[in-house]
Amino acid sequence: MTQTNLADLGVGELAPRLATGEVSPVALTEAVLARIAQHNERLNAYITVMEQDARAAAAAAEAGIRAGQYLGPWHGIPVAVKDLFATDGVRTTHGSLLFADWVPDYDASVVERLKSAGAIIIGKTNLHELAYGTTSDNAHYGAVRNPWNLAYHPGGSSGGSAAAVAGGLGMAALGSDTGASIRQPAACCGVVGLKPTYGRISKFGALPLSWSMDHAGPITRSVRDCALMLQVLAGYDARDPGCVDRPVPDYVASLAQDLRGARIGVAREFFFAECDTDVVSSVEAALEVLGELGATVEAIKLPDMQAAYAAGSLMIAVEAAAYHAADLRERPRAFSDELRAHLELGSFYTAVQYVQAQRMRRVLAVETQRAMAGFDAIVMPTVPVAATRIGEDPPGHVGLRPRNTLPFDLISLPAISIPCGFTGEGLPVGMQIVGHAFDEGGVLRVAHAYEQATSFHTQHPVL
Repeated sequence: MTQTNLADLGVGELAPRLATGEVSPVALTEAVLARIAQHNERLNAYITVMEQDARAAAAAAEAGIRAGQYLGPWHGIPVAVKDLFATDGVRTTHGSLLFADWVPDYDASVVERLKSAGAIIIGKTNLHELAYGTTSDNAHYGAVRNPWNLAYHPGGSSGGSAAAVAGGLGMAALGSDTGASIRQPAACCGVVGLKPTYGRISKFGALPLSWSMDHAGPITRSVRDCALMLQVLAGYDARDPGCVDRPVPDYVASLAQDLRGARIGVAREFFFAECDTDVVSSVEAALEVLGELGATVEAIKLPDMQAAYAAGSLMIAVEAAAYHAADLRERPRAFSDELRAHLELGSFYTAVQYVQAQRMRRVLAVETQRAMAGFDAIVMPTVPVAATRIGEDPPGHVGLRPRNTLPFDLISLPAISIPCGFTGEGLPVGMQIVGHAFDEGGVLRVAHAYEQATSFHTQHPVL
């Protein structure tokens, strides 16, 4: 098997071959490093490539597997990490000049878990500055480019992670999601991205954007790979005050369930508004597939999602401004003009407005739970438009607003984006599937059933 072939495979395909010795962790890591060397200059997916560390970890993984100490499906798998998560001994910039030379002496919880499972951390991916933005056009480290068309952005803020996975510059990647930042880049790059329930995955070691809405989660090439990664990442961590102590189910087992008898709601109001024609037609076709698989697909009416979007946007702005207040005051030139404007706006909101947004959050969460009673999941487009050209989005353009994703960060429901089509220009379209709190397994069940009935996840960009 050639290096190119290896770099194109997913975790589910590679794991059994690594376990038996058919594929070498060293050869796989070299294949990914070769792909990075060939394409990263154009994609700009990585800020830091950890060649020396990755090669050492690959050699250790190979020795362990040969000695009969196979750790599971992540043993020997190269994984990318968004440069928002601390990595022991490796520069962690957060996409900002503030942290350009910061080298932490500890790993983020999610990095710890991946390393414990035998994963090889291949590098730190580019992102929107301080994770506050949706294009990954970074003023300090350059714009990440979409592997499907280099003139287009990959979404954000985890754009480097999604571009790396889509382009074969890593088998999977860690992302973070406060308003869109896992699901939007997954949709724009034609890969799978899961935002779990708030508290399901520890955020210890991740720089906060909005501490009450931040989520960590996987970006992968398939739903099965996503379930495998969630299995490793999920679990209680006392170092994160927001982490919830509750059992972690077998996510891979949930994939075996078909959709017969499932009831899926289609949230047309708000979520289908302002969507491009290609996006709507792709999602409508996907809904037909869900019905053919045995699910009952019907309209659902949710509470005021425009209010959810407004409340969530305010909370992100205020919490981000509060967290960065000292640096904004003392080192204003370390921020790009774009981010400085966002943070200054956040500082103008009043305490009353912030508290009212928090009250609205609770009301919307309860009302959404009531509306979803009797449904297994709800479905809508992930993003109203496909990726747009780098530098050509006017302020306020719908392509830059996380309107379809942010409400589920606010009310903390698990949501996944999976590829469901392409625009006339050949850019990927994503479908968002949302489930009940802590029912990531149910979300994965619906996503996997659809994925197995279609071929969009098997299509990769030609670099």
